[in-house]
Amino acid sequence: MSRRRHWHELPESVRTEIERHTGKVNSVATIPTGASCDVAVTLDTAAGRVFCKGGNADSPSAWLYRNEARVNPWLPEVAPRLLWTVERDGWLLLGFEHVAGRHPDLAPGSPDLPLLAALLSELSGQLTPCPPPAVRPFAGRWHSLIAPSLVDGDTLLHTDMTPRNFLVPEEGTGSAARIRLVDWSSPAHGAAWIDTAFLLLRLVRAGHTPSAAEAWAVQIPAYASAPEHAVTGFADALVQLWRRKQLTAPALHHGPLLDAAQRWAAHRGRPKRVVGLATSRDKAVKTIESSAVPR
Repeated sequence: MSRRRHWHELPESVRTEIERHTGKVNSVATIPTGASCDVAVTLDTAAGRVFCKGGNADSPSAWLYRNEARVNPWLPEVAPRLLWTVERDGWLLLGFEHVAGRHPDLAPGSPDLPLLAALLSELSGQLTPCPPPAVRPFAGRWHSLIAPSLVDGDTLLHTDMTPRNFLVPEEGTGSAARIRLVDWSSPAHGAAWIDTAFLLLRLVRAGHTPSAAEAWAVQIPAYASAPEHAVTGFADALVQLWRRKQLTAPALHHGPLLDAAQRWAAHRGRPKRVVGLATSRDKAVKTIESSAVPR
């Protein structure tokens, strides 16, 4: 990620244009980590707080900002509303409804896990069929990793299930612990279970056994009804993906995610996945879970 820019580094013309939407900006807090963008700030303005993100309009990542602006009007309330877009003097900035909160705890036993399951269950229903804005097919994005037929579908997907993209309201906010999902800059359309599978990998990284993570995932109807061979192919593709990332662009988080993907893929490759008397996928996974000890 390029160096994060501060508010005062933006051209005066750009800051003035933003204040046409917000009123006077009283103070600014730069967000040092998270979103892969040049600018990420919380603006305390005459109209209230606003989250502002963006960067150079001609940069390689500018398409991400345009993606997010294009799909936002079609997203359900779980996504913060896009309030305005400013493109001026070589800069592209998006202003969003400000959402306060913490990132969820994915560890075994976390009280955030049921909230995440409820969110994903709701989303897959709300975003199927895929809303009108043109987004890339997930099958095309992953064409070198998995057979397109295994991941094809008509659901609008988020595809970046890092915990940093979820916000859990702090106690006392009055929002009834409704989790919000931010940064819709990499949308795609595909099978409805894919976002749950992406988050399942994060649970394995957070300390769940693969069987425990799958037992959590089958709470989400879209995942519970996913074809077994498609999910197995997806787990194998994740191993390829994170191995490739680790080789081409090493980063601290790539190794743990590769390890988690390898453990999930190995779990799905065991014979016990296809032998037994259970008559449904839900029962099969719960049978495995009953003897699993999270680590």
